[in-house]
Amino acid sequence: MATEVLDFTTEDYDYVQHDGAALKLRLFKPAGTGPFPLVIDLHGGAWNKGDLSNCQGRDEILAQSGLAVAALDFRHAEDGYLACMADINYATRWCKAHAAELDIDPDHIGICGQSSGGHLAMLSGMRPWDERYCEIALDGGPSVDASVKCVGMAWPVINPLSRYRHALRCRAGDGPSEWVNDIPESHDKYWVTDENMIDGNPMLALENGEKVELPPAIWIQGKPDIVHDYRDTGQDLNEPDRFAKNYRDAGGEIELLYIDFAGRESVLSHNPLAVFFRKHLE
Repeated sequence: MATEVLDFTTEDYDYVQHDGAALKLRLFKPAGTGPFPLVIDLHGGAWNKGDLSNCQGRDEILAQSGLAVAALDFRHAEDGYLACMADINYATRWCKAHAAELDIDPDHIGICGQSSGGHLAMLSGMRPWDERYCEIALDGGPSVDASVKCVGMAWPVINPLSRYRHALRCRAGDGPSEWVNDIPESHDKYWVTDENMIDGNPMLALENGEKVELPPAIWIQGKPDIVHDYRDTGQDLNEPDRFAKNYRDAGGEIELLYIDFAGRESVLSHNPLAVFFRKHLE
């Protein structure tokens, strides 16, 4: 599917404040007349680092395809896993409540993310009504929820617990270790406990039979990729295939697209995301 190349603008908004400090949302908006379908985009960084500027290349491609995009800053590990989930849930509701001002269509909103951001995108899409994620009240405006029409993921850390154990095994010599770096420490700082890695885990939510939302999804995965192409203890499938099977078995629709690892942060991943979102949001 060919996409028309369009001009776009960007504008930053303060969407929420914590302890007097504002978190920003960068809106990429195509040229032309709205309201536009919107994609909320979440950066990676092992839940410990990164900011909305890390989404720039992907968001330019999405905006050029005719989609509005809201790249988010959100709280990191020092505030705990539930803090960023509350920010993302609130940002989704904030965009819907300010749809007229932003020139977006509140009924056609998707969410995406890369690496840890992909994990956050799926978790938010699955649990839009989780009371812990909805804890920030939305002042004024219409009553809205954080549900989304679809979820796009680029090599998400979909199972934090298995990735943590995988990193520790590789560090101990049971597999390539050059990728590990400070991954276990990042997990420790953000998740703190195994129990939290189980709670905030899209893979285990499905396998435990949790009642969750299952919006249409795409998982774009570089290959070969030792960070994701492994088998968890007692599993016959690697993590992408395992999640895709679980999602489909639960009644969801998901596409698993493998691309060349070396070119993954390019149009090889950005263009399929644009096609996916245009299909499900227009």
